[in-house]
Amino acid sequence: MKEKRNMSTETMVMTAILTALVVLLQFMGAFVRLGPFSISLVLVPIVIGSALCGAGAGAWLGLVFGAVVLASGDAAAFLAVNVPGTILTVLAKGIACGYAAGLAYRLIEKHNRYVAVAVAAVVCPVVNTGIFLLGCLVFFMDTVSAWTQAAGLGADVARYMIFGLVGTNFLVELGANIVLSPVIVRLIGLRKTAR
Repeated sequence: MKEKRNMSTETMVMTAILTALVVLLQFMGAFVRLGPFSISLVLVPIVIGSALCGAGAGAWLGLVFGAVVLASGDAAAFLAVNVPGTILTVLAKGIACGYAAGLAYRLIEKHNRYVAVAVAAVVCPVVNTGIFLLGCLVFFMDTVSAWTQAAGLGADVARYMIFGLVGTNFLVELGANIVLSPVIVRLIGLRKTAR
């Protein structure tokens, strides 16, 4: 019983630390911009939390991520167009990316823990970006079409969405996740075994 309570306490403490890190990284990430969007490393602690604390913790960290995106003004361009659509898209993409990363990790963990972290590190930004794109299609198609035309791409909305809205940001987030998440989980695991 005591061991289970210690694990629960350890999970709560880890989740709390990662929650603070999500908030800090999202607010700090707002200063690193690529065009109108910020480059964020915030998905790294979401993947770490999903792997070390479970899919529920990943969903929580994703919810915090979404709330901070809304509070930081990162979603201002979309809030000006459709408030409910923006809130739904931003919170759904955060929650889903953390939860999906946790599920991916759990499915593969029994075979290889570090491969599981790498897969979760890929799943998290893919789900995050995928739901963002779906939200754009459902709630902001007229606005995105206008942005596409203003960018000189005519009616090629798909090209604008992939290359203008998410392209570089997605690749940076994916690369950061693939490199940092497995290393950090391994370092935390080594620290635990050294105790």
